[in-house]
Amino acid sequence: MRLVVRTLSELCITVGAIVVLFVAYVLFWTGIEADGASDAQIGRLQRQWTQTPGPGPGRKPTAPPAPPAYRHGKPFAVMYIPRFGKDWDWPVLEGAEVATLKKGLGHYAGTAELGGTGNFAVAGHRRTYGDPFKDFPRLRPGDAVLLTDGTTWFTYRVHSRPYRTVPSDIGVIDSVPRPMEPDATPFRGPGRYLTLTTCDPEWGSSHRLVVWARLEATRPAADGRPRAVHS
Repeated sequence: MRLVVRTLSELCITVGAIVVLFVAYVLFWTGIEADGASDAQIGRLQRQWTQTPGPGPGRKPTAPPAPPAYRHGKPFAVMYIPRFGKDWDWPVLEGAEVATLKKGLGHYAGTAELGGTGNFAVAGHRRTYGDPFKDFPRLRPGDAVLLTDGTTWFTYRVHSRPYRTVPSDIGVIDSVPRPMEPDATPFRGPGRYLTLTTCDPEWGSSHRLVVWARLEATRPAADGRPRAVHS
């Protein structure tokens, strides 16, 4: 009997230790991994952008080259959301698979390109892997979402409060968003839209939170980051 009790006790201690280690991994280590991965992606982009030579002495500036085509799993832009703090910046990579979202935000393949007509749709983790969209519920109409691809700054303006829906509500990323609840979005015709999505509840994935924005302005990257925060 003592042997059975001792064995069970040791088993409980082992299981408890594994649970604690798993929780520590989810809460802390994935965040460390994501911070390193996202910093590496932003660094790669910045090196890529600075390698484009400027005009030589006496030459007139030319239009910036078109950004390269999006490559699966590779970064192509950086997003800034002032509502989330001055130090909030995350790379946007092509694709929204689990492996891609461990490195940053993911662009839904098949949706519009950045700044293009249609719906530029982006997903991000609410929790784990750096918690990029931890404060997603704080987004409000009028908030700015800033993105740059190294040649241009794009300012999108949020037009909705977070909309809670189910994962099967895929119309939220249509070129003209068509959620299950039509009144959830103010957009009714073609335009240059941005959709942000994340999981809900905070530590689950049974639902999704969605926010829509519309392109408000663009400016050359050489002119510096826009200071738009609220409308």
